[in-house]
Amino acid sequence: MIRRPKLLLMPAAVVLLVGFLIPSLIMLFSPPGTETAEVFERLGSMLTDPYDLTIIGRTLMYGLVTMAISILVGFPIAYLLARSQSRYAGIFLALAIFPLLLSTVVRTFGWLVILGSNGAIGQLIVALGFADRGPQLLYTPLAVILGMVQLFLPLAIISCYSAVAQVDQNLDDAARGLGASPTRTLWSIVIPMSLPGIVVAATLVFAGATTAYTTPYLLGGSGQRVLATQLFTYASVTVNWAAASATALIMTVLVFAVSGLSAALASRKGSIE
Repeated sequence: MIRRPKLLLMPAAVVLLVGFLIPSLIMLFSPPGTETAEVFERLGSMLTDPYDLTIIGRTLMYGLVTMAISILVGFPIAYLLARSQSRYAGIFLALAIFPLLLSTVVRTFGWLVILGSNGAIGQLIVALGFADRGPQLLYTPLAVILGMVQLFLPLAIISCYSAVAQVDQNLDDAARGLGASPTRTLWSIVIPMSLPGIVVAATLVFAGATTAYTTPYLLGGSGQRVLATQLFTYASVTVNWAAASATALIMTVLVFAVSGLSAALASRKGSIE
């Protein structure tokens, strides 16, 4: 017998299945005018082609580096905001996540102004006498990573903040009362109990960085192609649906693989502790 709470979930499940899951599977495995065998044939060629493997590796590297930097920077900020007793803590939190309200294009164009050869960094280097002309920082891995970290850092902060805020601060006080240092308290109490939220933050950041199109396109150019820019080319320029579906399938597998690995590592760490 089905309980009422489960019945309440059924309309949302049907909408998710019919409106998202089934169309996504159709586009991944059987796009318009293309057989499933063609998609897998193209997928096999991509996994053996050095050019495509370079793009896959670059996409994975950008996603992992962006995820690592966002968590390493975002968690301390979230921890300080969650444990702050200042009446301005809410204002600082709003400022930290305010970039989420801005357009991705607007935020990325800001880096074009900063990283260009005549941009702020270039002019500073020339003014300090380190070079006769500003270096071209655009269209490099550094530019893409900086842009994506700025793009997804607020997402990491708000996810980690929610996790840390749910950890009872009395546990911190109890640990310190027993002689634990603030650092020991952080590593032994706060981080293990916040681990599910950290995993969620890492997954969201990695998924966003792996599938981002605007930032790699504007800051990386043609020399820093990733799977998202390749997907756009296949779907809108060459109209190669088999290649587009194969590319989307690789992106999907990367996201699920890394999120599953993160969840497994988190659960293993939690069970050990």
